Amino acid sequence: MTDPQAPQTIDKNWVPPNRTLLIDGKDVEPAGASWDVYNPATEAVIGTVAGASSEQVDQAVSAARSAFPGWAGLSGDERSAHIHRLADAFERAADRLLPSIVNEVGTPVSLAEYLQVKMAVDEHLRWAAEAAKTDRTLHLGEYDKPVPTMSDVVHDPVGVVAAITGYNYPLNLAVFKFGAALAAGCTVVLLPSPRTPLTTLLMAELVQESGLPAGVMNVIIGDVEVGRQLSSHRGVDKVSFTGSDGVGAKIMAQAAENLTGVTLELGGKSPSIVLEGVDVQKIAVEMHLRWSRNGGQGCAALARLLVHESLYDEFLEAGAAAFDQMVVGDPWDRATNIGPMIRPDHLASVQGFIDDSLAVGGRKLLEVTKPVPEKGWFVNPVLLGDLPHDARAVQNEIFGPVAVVLPFKDTDEAVRLANDTPFGLAANVFSADTNEARRVAEQIRAGTVWINGGGAMRPDAPFGGFGRSGVGRELGEWGVREYLEPKHIQWRI
Repeated sequence: MTDPQAPQTIDKNWVPPNRTLLIDGKDVEPAGASWDVYNPATEAVIGTVAGASSEQVDQAVSAARSAFPGWAGLSGDERSAHIHRLADAFERAADRLLPSIVNEVGTPVSLAEYLQVKMAVDEHLRWAAEAAKTDRTLHLGEYDKPVPTMSDVVHDPVGVVAAITGYNYPLNLAVFKFGAALAAGCTVVLLPSPRTPLTTLLMAELVQESGLPAGVMNVIIGDVEVGRQLSSHRGVDKVSFTGSDGVGAKIMAQAAENLTGVTLELGGKSPSIVLEGVDVQKIAVEMHLRWSRNGGQGCAALARLLVHESLYDEFLEAGAAAFDQMVVGDPWDRATNIGPMIRPDHLASVQGFIDDSLAVGGRKLLEVTKPVPEKGWFVNPVLLGDLPHDARAVQNEIFGPVAVVLPFKDTDEAVRLANDTPFGLAANVFSADTNEARRVAEQIRAGTVWINGGGAMRPDAPFGGFGRSGVGRELGEWGVREYLEPKHIQWRI
């Protein structure tokens, strides 16, 4: 992949110039309502875009429907080659994808290089390309009632997929959806968050550059009404959405009008559990730097810290160094590791969680105290304490650089508190005894449980959650099967 750190290849002021939709392999001038796109670190307008009209939504779905038989009819090896060529086009565009994401999302460049660009293409899209080759036929063998028969189970692509993504990781979230859908043999209509449409419009250019057959992937942008039309469209066979649980519930209801299946990757209130006997001097800084990553705008941010009461004071003392290392400001400054909130209304929401917590007796136990920049929608990271477990900031996803810490007296209480939430996306268990950590991990109701920090998001492992964290899974073989229908074929012998 092109090295995104090479200074001569990166124009820090660059934003994608494309303003056209991609429908049936053609650039289409949008005919819907227009809006401004902002750089959240400067508050400057970096582009004005227009969304799809109702007729253009229909056209995008129709194009995907028309392209479906040809795409589904290709061999797995042929689809794999197409997806690899798409990944090639994304790799060549690394020096454009990086500034697009930094300027549109506000992710610090030092984090965006891997988390926002390289991981999406080199790891996840390439894995999906290889997954397209897999023969998933299951031979059930003989069955003798009432007559001798043989059976196979084959897997057919579900059809047209509406892929609707959140603002915080525009490239990753899109790749997670269309990579698996294309590998399965489905065609796609991609719709990004209206807060960050520019990176997705760049993706539309790259789809064309890659030579993907016309109509296999269509890219539109639009407002809530465009999303409603797409998720309730009779020509859509599957809706895949990443975003908040509240919006996910609405999309599920819209899709239900046609009994359309859904995959929903929604919010989280993920716990990090620090069991008795852990050396908190070794983990406290890493824990704080993780939940504050991308300004806390991540669904699996581990921002509910459950610490054994014997370690509580030491944990706070050890974690203070993390707040000294947090630099809030210009995302293009390599010293920065905390970027802005995406919009002023979201900044107000995050600040509201802090204010409400203080009003009910909570305290700021650790925080960054340097003034935030005058321009940009920034908020200083803070660790809140002295809150009951039913407090709003403890139970609800904040989606900002705000964490809460609560002590517990024993492991049973830690498990109870960890599971005492409507969400169940991810968790982390720290223990000096790996066997004990595994025992605790198996009691946590979450789609992913890391032990002692875990590792990176594997492309071959499922990602999704329990409860209000969503429906279904993305990534790995589990993610591909979200876009496949099993079919039983039985014959007499």
